Amino acid sequence: MRVVFIAVLSLILASAARAETTIRVGWCANTISAAASPYAVAQKMGWYGERGAKVVVTPLPGSTDCVKEVATGDLPFSVPSIEPVLIIHPQGVKAKIFYTAYQSFGYGIAVPADSPIKDFADLKGKTIGVTSMASAGVVVARAQLSVAGINPTTQARIVVAGEGAQTASLLRAKQLDALSQFDTQYALVEIAGQKLRQLPLGPMSAYPGNGFFALEKTLKDRREDAITVARGFAMGEIFAMANPEAAIRILYEVYPQTKPIGKDEDTAVRDDVKVLRARIAHWSLASGGVTKWGESNMANFNNYIDFLVKWKLAPVKVPADEVVTNELIDAINASFDQAKIEAQARAWKP
Repeated sequence: MRVVFIAVLSLILASAARAETTIRVGWCANTISAAASPYAVAQKMGWYGERGAKVVVTPLPGSTDCVKEVATGDLPFSVPSIEPVLIIHPQGVKAKIFYTAYQSFGYGIAVPADSPIKDFADLKGKTIGVTSMASAGVVVARAQLSVAGINPTTQARIVVAGEGAQTASLLRAKQLDALSQFDTQYALVEIAGQKLRQLPLGPMSAYPGNGFFALEKTLKDRREDAITVARGFAMGEIFAMANPEAAIRILYEVYPQTKPIGKDEDTAVRDDVKVLRARIAHWSLASGGVTKWGESNMANFNNYIDFLVKWKLAPVKVPADEVVTNELIDAINASFDQAKIEAQARAWKP
């Protein structure tokens, strides 16, 4: 009887293991940072598991690679900014952003706090550092240079500066004059000891940031997977906003490689909470003028597309609804209780 019981138990466990679906999601930066805490929280709290999924975050150099990996079918989902989506769309790639993760613009130009550079016109002849040439920071730099009447190809240099401490070191060595990176990277540069001052973005501040992206075929054939990934992320956002410190401690548990080396845990948590708060500012629904998690403000997308086309940073005018959809938003938001998640976050103990 004992042998039969063990055999049956083994079959049950094997069946459960097979039932779990692994879903890979492209992370559009070389390293997983505090901004990935919603995935960690969703995994730790069992929100992915209860829907039979295991989400694997896959680092990539930038948004361009995130779009390419989805377009080729190598990844089902990624979280890029809109610019490379617009560039690949005329090539016949039928794909859409189905959940706006960052409601306001996290990119921008920053300079050392004591820099004489005061506005974009002062960037003529300067060297601007990006995390990688596949980053949307390249497009943002070219846009702001163009608006200021500077030829981004001949009258300024855009170079790879890496991330965090490496970028801070290059700034201190005067090998860079400015940065075109993004919110969490700027927080990491400041933690590495280089104080920054961001130049005012102007109208770009209202433009939407990154969002979950997939082929239209994937959204049809793997609809539940798309809802699962975005639902867990939304729940993780809510948890992290209610208790950033808990989110960071969970991040270290789920992704041990994210815990900084050479710091005591309290210092590491304090620094990474600063990084997380930089991203939280762009999760706010109010910052995008929407009321549901992941909802895309089509007017904001259309305004940004017009801006990119005007400055020849996107090939052709594309109506937002050709590359962005709110089709899954009601299903994503219907399947969780925000107040309950916020209470869980406030009550969480290590």
